[in-house]
Amino acid sequence: MREIVLDTETTGLDPSKGDRVVEIGCVETMHHIATGESFHVYINPERDMPVEAFNVHGLSEEFLSDKPVFAEILGDFMTFIGDSPLVIHNAEFDMKFLNSELKKLGRPMLDRDRAIDTVAMARRKFPGAQANLDALCRRFEIDLSRRDKHGALLDAELLADVYLQLCGGLQPGLELAGNEAKSDSPVVIQRQAREARAHAPSPEELAAHALLVESLKEPVWETDKNQN
Repeated sequence: MREIVLDTETTGLDPSKGDRVVEIGCVETMHHIATGESFHVYINPERDMPVEAFNVHGLSEEFLSDKPVFAEILGDFMTFIGDSPLVIHNAEFDMKFLNSELKKLGRPMLDRDRAIDTVAMARRKFPGAQANLDALCRRFEIDLSRRDKHGALLDAELLADVYLQLCGGLQPGLELAGNEAKSDSPVVIQRQAREARAHAPSPEELAAHALLVESLKEPVWETDKNQN
């Protein structure tokens, strides 16, 4: 099962007020495990960069000025994601920005039903606990040392690790089976010998058994004696 873990960075919080996508990062997974294939691009938003957004991701207007505009990266982006489900942390945010960019270009928008929201998954799994990416990485002991600022590709890589854990993590049996398959040594199972335990019936049990036998009509062993 192919899925795409996706993250974006933007100039702000609301595309209806002119905010634009400035970075997209995607990580391909198969059966919830990252394959090593990724898609990453910086985008010229064709506008200024508010200081509040710059403080979050560190992408300046000057840095983005020579990057491609959204229309120029759209083909490669759509080819990479294909029709695979999109795994997104707070999916509503990223989907509304991507669909805003698509709408500007007169292109079909992404179906929101294809998005898997890991915030919702985390809140179901850990009710009442923090569900932001940093908190989930700490919960699952995922290394955050590289994350001094938000970055779409790095956050997608971290989210891929979080998503795997939210889905149950690696199954120990799979790893064990792999290790056994690589071993050339026969498996020797040693069992400790135990002495047989006594199970002699008590006098009370013998008396109860005798009463039971007397109550039986034509028991099979008496029939066999008469036939012999």
